[in-house]
Amino acid sequence: MATDSRIHFWKRNTKGPGSLQPVYGAQHPPLDPRIPRAFLKDTPKSNSAQNVKSKKASSFLEFARSTNDAWDIDDEEDEDLFMAAAPPVPPSHPRPAAVTASLPPANPESDSESHPSEPHPTDTLGSLGSETCHDEQRTEGRSTNGRVVKSNSDAQLNTSSVRSSLQKQQSLPVRPIIPLVARISDQNASGAPPMTVREKSRLDKFRQLLASPNTDLEELRKHSWSGIPREVRPITWRLLSGYLPANMERREQVLQRKREEYFGFVEQYYHSRTDEHHRDTYRQIHIDIPRTNPLIPLFQQPLVQEVFERILFTWAIRHPASGYVQGINDLVTPFFVVFLSEFVEEDVENFEMSALPLDTQRNIEADSFWCMSKLLDGIQDNYTFAQPGIQIKVKALEELVSRIDEDVHGHFQKCEVEYLQFAFRWMNNLLMRELPLRCTIRLWDTYQAESEGFSHFHLYVCAAFLIKWRKEILSMVDFQGLLMLLQNLPTIHWGNEEVGLLLAEAYRLKYMFADAPNHYRR
Repeated sequence: MATDSRIHFWKRNTKGPGSLQPVYGAQHPPLDPRIPRAFLKDTPKSNSAQNVKSKKASSFLEFARSTNDAWDIDDEEDEDLFMAAAPPVPPSHPRPAAVTASLPPANPESDSESHPSEPHPTDTLGSLGSETCHDEQRTEGRSTNGRVVKSNSDAQLNTSSVRSSLQKQQSLPVRPIIPLVARISDQNASGAPPMTVREKSRLDKFRQLLASPNTDLEELRKHSWSGIPREVRPITWRLLSGYLPANMERREQVLQRKREEYFGFVEQYYHSRTDEHHRDTYRQIHIDIPRTNPLIPLFQQPLVQEVFERILFTWAIRHPASGYVQGINDLVTPFFVVFLSEFVEEDVENFEMSALPLDTQRNIEADSFWCMSKLLDGIQDNYTFAQPGIQIKVKALEELVSRIDEDVHGHFQKCEVEYLQFAFRWMNNLLMRELPLRCTIRLWDTYQAESEGFSHFHLYVCAAFLIKWRKEILSMVDFQGLLMLLQNLPTIHWGNEEVGLLLAEAYRLKYMFADAPNHYRR
């Protein structure tokens, strides 16, 4: 009996102070068309690709089905008449046909030659047509030495499908297809030039501020509000979070002391993860970490996951009022990526952490811990018993939306959608599950620049983010479709431009409502 009681402790005590709180939707990333879905198997096959494309989507789910591969950058058209055979799939885990077709060929050298790392938009669009008729190609093709040879009818069908796909895409806005959620190292994700004259001037201004003996933090915040250049973001975040002092002479000494202090905590607390009293906390952390940004290879490395385990467990033990709550694991990732970028110029998402010297790894870990702690100090009531901070913020969001857009607010009431059903995750994870990580990093530039960015300005960002999808929200006529839209908003291609517009609208709302409490009243 005692053993069973300990095993089910975390299930029975979900409402105890400092216990592990399951968060609504916290395990799931934003809707990503790159993730294989079960409904691909159920997609009806037709000899006419145009019949499939002409089918009008009557719901968001059907829309997602019909555009499942619309932004998939991995499926590129093979110009040759040969295509490599896909590796065998274990019978216990059958793959959909479209997913099997996108597996890499057996020869990595030939694959690297025929598939560029950054595909041209036309190449990407061209791959869509081949995806539609891929099953017919595999049926009519003949196998030769492990390769499938396309027949002439296949080539004709593929050509017409490509042309039809290109015609379909003409109605979409003309813009470069940017990398998807896994791309985190390109600050200019919306297709802007790598370094414009204005950006170079801003970078010089940041370097001038940071090089002064005593950095003017107010001036630094002013320049950081509209985004921080990648080259100086790590040192700027350390300063704005309060981790580093403004005085340059003291910085190295403070860094050394705080890093040693963190690893002192690790040595003091981390071994207790196997103790009965802390076993459930460590178990939940161990479960949640692989779910953190599952599409980014960097975070699937065992070495990186061990770093996250030490950071989260140490923080949870040192903050017993809240303990570990699902969602806190997400808040480590922006700091980790930013501090890692000091040593990696590009392709951060695929970087091998083990390639760095051990001292550098330890410094990144310690800095991530302290900056995350500074952030959580300002929003800890979001994670204490019953999470009152989130409850208050969600209620404030409802009141704010009811004043700025009565149509959207009334539509929620008509469809019986509660704000808590979708906005809880927005507050708990600071929109990290709604935006690609590159956008979160840009958003946090502004949060760091605001005096109460994470605790107060975030409310207005959520309001602006909700109203951004006004047209799509009003087009949904039932509870299921509306809630599915709100939990899977199509931000997969967002970049700095979209985040900048979102922040500008949030600032406008704050200017209008923050100092006018009567505006909240009906």
